[in-house]
Amino acid sequence: MITTFDQIFEELKIKPKKKVVAAWGVDDHTIGALSIAIDAGIVEGILVGDKNRIDQVCSAEKIDPAIFTVVDIKNETEAIAKAVEIVKDGEGDILMKGLCSTDKYMRAILNKEKGLLPPKAVLSHVTLLSNPNYHKLLVLGDIAVIPAPDLKQKIAITKYVIETAHSLGNKNPKVAIVAATEQMLAGMPACVDAAIISKMADRGQIKGGVVDGPLALDVALSAEAVAIKKLKSEVAADADCLVFPNIESANVFYKSNTVLAPEAKQAAIVAGAVVPCVLSSRADSTDTKLNSIALAALMAK
Repeated sequence: MITTFDQIFEELKIKPKKKVVAAWGVDDHTIGALSIAIDAGIVEGILVGDKNRIDQVCSAEKIDPAIFTVVDIKNETEAIAKAVEIVKDGEGDILMKGLCSTDKYMRAILNKEKGLLPPKAVLSHVTLLSNPNYHKLLVLGDIAVIPAPDLKQKIAITKYVIETAHSLGNKNPKVAIVAATEQMLAGMPACVDAAIISKMADRGQIKGGVVDGPLALDVALSAEAVAIKKLKSEVAADADCLVFPNIESANVFYKSNTVLAPEAKQAAIVAGAVVPCVLSSRADSTDTKLNSIALAALMAK
């Protein structure tokens, strides 16, 4: 089972290379991350965007632009559409967000005629997080795409985090459905949804993992909290995956890790499209974008 980001890169070196298509890939972080991934021998890369800007970045960063296939498009929106088209035509295995806004990127993926969304599919943001204060990798959903997931969407998020854990070699991941408390309080919708999802997993309606909820974040991750509260749970204190009740709680958790734990490492993709779609912030580091490329390559079919 993969337990570190370094192990993901080692695993990818023995797999066939996937092709990454960067939408409006004109910034130093995107080009730099894709360059490192290519040099590491784990992917091939296509940059869709203004060739003049790409050449300038490559010159400044001392990167040989010949390692990329460059599709020269001067307009951001047109470049995003072209990148999606390349993937849809089967010429790319992974879509990657470059310097473009998340709104434009997602709109292109969701386009009913030209996008990458299968019928009735739910798009969700999945994050892989390594924190030195926790004993293994954590898979999180959803910090960036679904603001207030309903029960159906939470079920989809749960399935996506399980699928991601499977790609890491974890055949039976432990999934915590997070709420403000581990008590079953009927007046709190997050608790009700968590209990339903947990029971669905018990009955085999959600397969591939051990699911429990509601679980407060402390008991999901802390053995001390579990001992103090005398909680009995297969998931508590050993969660592999966290499903949050809404985007605010998930996003605050994610950013608390990135700001207060500098040693933390992250990767992020959008699941549910026909291919993994790398979705990191325009302000994310080269390292985070590189890790996201690796996660997407691991999950690409």
